[in-house]
Amino acid sequence: MYQYTEFDRQFVRARADQYRDQLTRWQAGDLSEDEFKPLRLQNGWYVQRYAPMLRVAVPYGELSSAQVRVLAKIARDYDQPNAELFKDAQAKQDLLGPVLTGGLAIGSKLTAGYAHFTTRQNIQYNWIPLDKSADVMDLL
Repeated sequence: MYQYTEFDRQFVRARADQYRDQLTRWQAGDLSEDEFKPLRLQNGWYVQRYAPMLRVAVPYGELSSAQVRVLAKIARDYDQPNAELFKDAQAKQDLLGPVLTGGLAIGSKLTAGYAHFTTRQNIQYNWIPLDKSADVMDLL
């Protein structure tokens, strides 16, 4: 398993600090969306219909138990949408109708407080509010 060096840790810390600074400037209106977007994307923050989505890269597909616990904390503490937003998103999802699986119709229910493993060795969160994104970056 890849072990972060002191250089790696300093680099990640500096990147998280830079992201927090730019997020603060964007929230204050001192940075335009076009100026903020490249840094947001470089750090795995994508905008989807209801909430930002975060993809965390997992180098070599390996995680230590301590890293898994931090990722679980992020899911538990930060992957929580506003209740009204979540209700609206589920209502719109329900309008799509059931999905056929093995000939059986099943409803598609949205989840919060979870992380999803992707096919590209990433972990994805779907409900972290952008105003909490710098706090999450600090944990990574």
